Amino acid sequence: MKRLLLAAAALLSLAACATPTPYQPLQTASRNVSSGGYSDFKISADRYRVTFQGNTLTDRETVERYLLYRAAELTRQEGYDWFTMADRNTEADRRRYVHSSDPFGYGAWQPTWYYLGRGQWTVINTYNPFYRPDYYTQTVQQYRATAEIFLGKGEKPANDSKAFNAAEVISNLGPTLRLPAAV
Repeated sequence: MKRLLLAAAALLSLAACATPTPYQPLQTASRNVSSGGYSDFKISADRYRVTFQGNTLTDRETVERYLLYRAAELTRQEGYDWFTMADRNTEADRRRYVHSSDPFGYGAWQPTWYYLGRGQWTVINTYNPFYRPDYYTQTVQQYRATAEIFLGKGEKPANDSKAFNAAEVISNLGPTLRLPAAV
């Protein structure tokens, strides 16, 4: 019984720490840090590959919004005014887990506790011929958005639907960002 309570307490403490990926540089899973975040790679003077990877609690829309914000932020950091998304892709990594109602793996052989009197207990493994564990599946997914961007100066091309004014993107999406909690 003690082990069961300890396991339940451990699961609750882990669940309490689990949060969607905030807007942050790419992190690997570690204590008190949400995994995921943005990264970028300079291809040429005015061309970058930008990526945002969320954890299993971050939805697709958030991952794509954070990618767009990072592209705008990088554009401004490099001294440019607008950017064009030449290539954009969002991948979903889906994993399916099967869970059982028998978390300790006893199966049909289960311990049965007997009270012997005077504060003494004994345990005997008994066979339950009617035992049938309940199974259920859980699917979790992680999204990763990637874009190749070209940076430009001056006025944004008016007829290009893939071109974005970096200052407007930052102004419009900035209030929607969820930043990491101070550690």
